[in-house]
Amino acid sequence: MALAWKIAIALIAIYMLIVLATVLLQRRLIYFPETRHITPDSVGLTDVSERVLKTPGGERVLAWYGAAKPGNPTLLYFHGNSGSFAMRDDRIAQYMSKGYGVYMMTYRSYGGSTGNPTESNNVADARLAYESLKKEGVEARNIIIYGESLGTGVAVQLASKVPAGGVILDAPYTSLVEIAEEVYPYLPARWFMTDRYETIKYIGKVKQPLLILHGEEDEIVPVDMGRKLFEAANEPKTLKVFPGAGHSNHSDFGSYDAAFEWLEELKSGAKPSGK
Repeated sequence: MALAWKIAIALIAIYMLIVLATVLLQRRLIYFPETRHITPDSVGLTDVSERVLKTPGGERVLAWYGAAKPGNPTLLYFHGNSGSFAMRDDRIAQYMSKGYGVYMMTYRSYGGSTGNPTESNNVADARLAYESLKKEGVEARNIIIYGESLGTGVAVQLASKVPAGGVILDAPYTSLVEIAEEVYPYLPARWFMTDRYETIKYIGKVKQPLLILHGEEDEIVPVDMGRKLFEAANEPKTLKVFPGAGHSNHSDFGSYDAAFEWLEELKSGAKPSGK
């Protein structure tokens, strides 16, 4: 009996150490930055230039900006949790090839930016990026707030507070807490997570036309989360699910064409809605 108690106590102690380590290192499980400074021309984006956002706390957050052709909107783009700009050079090139502008903000410590990424920092920096884009001469009605994966949580919080022409969510989640509970079901994530990105709580405050893109076979963010956000969102809204597509390869299954079609409908004055 004494041995059984000792084993139980040892297992509890090990579990508590795992929980403590997760609490202390939780942001390392969320953010995976490519920290080196990358310039647009180094990846062949000759029509894109670097911008520097200076935060109130003295940090420098970098952004890449490629201007739109006259009459076209600009995507204010918030990327996912890994890499930085260079991983998205093809995305930038694809949208710019159609005449759309792209203003992609990276997060603190990513791509040459200083500081540390947190939910509150990322959302505050997103507002700086929005204001910076307006100073470039882009009116709010011509700004399309775009979030990719982790960035969908940033995009929705920003869109709930500022005017814009539309919102695109690429593989969005209901809450980072719910993602953590699926990945680490043995941990009490709901109790200790600091950066929660509870998108489901903000989506009802988004009034702009909305497009959700999601791979049916997404192994990182289940497509049911995209569907749940779609159901909770206001009209006008459009959901495009791509059978066979995973988390980051739905462009191989037609997501660019779906986004281009939706953007063209917005330009024409239509309010796209439906699945």
